[in-house]
Amino acid sequence: MNSIKIILFPFFILTLLIYTGCAPFNKTKKGAIIGTAAGAGMGAVIGKASGNTALGAIIGAAVGGSAGALIGNKMDKQAREIKSAVPDAEVIRVGEGIVVEFTSSILFSFDKSTLSNQAKGNLDNLAEILNTHSDTDNEIQGHTDSKGSNSYNQNLSIQRAKAVSNYLSQKGTASHRLNIKGFGEKLPKYLNDSAEGREKNRRVEFLITANEKMKKEAVNQAGQ
Repeated sequence: MNSIKIILFPFFILTLLIYTGCAPFNKTKKGAIIGTAAGAGMGAVIGKASGNTALGAIIGAAVGGSAGALIGNKMDKQAREIKSAVPDAEVIRVGEGIVVEFTSSILFSFDKSTLSNQAKGNLDNLAEILNTHSDTDNEIQGHTDSKGSNSYNQNLSIQRAKAVSNYLSQKGTASHRLNIKGFGEKLPKYLNDSAEGREKNRRVEFLITANEKMKKEAVNQAGQ
């Protein structure tokens, strides 16, 4: 077990450096490097260790190599489009995927799972881009702060993820491309000891990754 940890540790550090922007690589090269350094198992390790399921899932879905670089190019373009069309969201390029994070205050009223008018405007724009780039899979994750019971928060996070998924489906995004998960209060990214931290933890995250069609085309194009 210790030998496995020794082998994995350099990959873990490298990946975290890439994710936080400390390594001197552009986004496309980051996609190739992360994919080479990590697969599904490594993604699970990193996601668990960092408390960031989005990071772990994207790394776990990576192809790597030249094909990963080609996928990275496509994700660069899509990320730019999302940043321009959905300014209320935080858009993060990581490896061969994209994380789009909304604080729940942008999407929902406090303690509710009904989408606000502002939310619908943002999701309209996001749906248009998702429908244009139909060769991606999209996971929608709901998260809450630590106030309230575990069971209540878990249910609320699922209901919010479902509300977003249902709305995107109504706007033409194929339901098989949308996978929902609710984590309740289990995976905070910020401290829950302040109002600001709790507000940031009440969030919905989109994980955008290449589907099998995009991966196959990238592998063929790269000659792998």
